[in-house]
Amino acid sequence: MQKIRLATIWLDGCSGCHMSILDMDERLLEIAPFLDVVYSPYVDTKEFPKDVDLTIVEGALSTDHDIKMIKKIRENSKLILALGDCAITGNISAMKNLFGSDEVLKKGYLDLANLNKSGKYPSKIVPKLLDKVIPLHEAVKVDFFLPGCPTPADAIYEVIKSLIEGREINIHQLTRFGK
Repeated sequence: MQKIRLATIWLDGCSGCHMSILDMDERLLEIAPFLDVVYSPYVDTKEFPKDVDLTIVEGALSTDHDIKMIKKIRENSKLILALGDCAITGNISAMKNLFGSDEVLKKGYLDLANLNKSGKYPSKIVPKLLDKVIPLHEAVKVDFFLPGCPTPADAIYEVIKSLIEGREINIHQLTRFGK
């Protein structure tokens, strides 16, 4: 059996869904022989690789960098799994949409700043914010949606195990984990 080339990434989110991946505990050892983790916050890979079988994406799209990254992921991934409510709806990250980028930057970098008295936002280390935070499917085709805040480890395990075994993902099985 050929290993599944797996990538994971978090964009604009809290990383809670990636913590749920780790919460699979000993089941990680069970599925590890069938996975080749080629890109992830868990590994030291700088460039997103080609020919990825499954990319698990946590987080919404809120910057120009996020848009470039999700398009690169789509070009190089056979399947994309939108993991968690931020990736699916924008969730907490999308609250910025109520106020706009300028107000958010002003509050974070000027109004609440003790050291930044220049009246300017950092531009070299902060990517350009989009006018509106959007979920993944508004920028690229997404193959699977797995909700939760965070997504339960049991549901993530079921998706990965189904792919390893080459069987259809049981959506009804997944929904029971959210209860």
